[in-house]
Amino acid sequence: MVGVCESLLYGYKAGLDLNRMLESIRGGAAACWTLDNLAPRILRRNFDPGFFVEHFVKDMGIALEEAKRMGLTLPGLTLVHELYQRVTALRYGRCGTHALMLALEELSHVRLAPQGPTQ
Repeated sequence: MVGVCESLLYGYKAGLDLNRMLESIRGGAAACWTLDNLAPRILRRNFDPGFFVEHFVKDMGIALEEAKRMGLTLPGLTLVHELYQRVTALRYGRCGTHALMLALEELSHVRLAPQGPTQ
């Protein structure tokens, strides 16, 4: 999700047509369910949940507590947990996990304009 959201932000700031960008990368090594299903929803500004951010934050917190108990350091999970906590702090906890884009936009002082469907 981080990679998809960051690529959309990067493409937007670079002045790319994001629908065209998605079409060009979706068949290659970047292909994934998130790119095919959630990126178009992000572009349409549809953050309806499939899985709530607040539940994702809870689950990641449990995983981090267990990792700590086992003596593991998981920097990737720690970073993603912090980013999703920011989504919750912005009051988007009842949105889908692709609402990560809203926190990344806020951190970058950018807001993508709504775009038409990519499919």
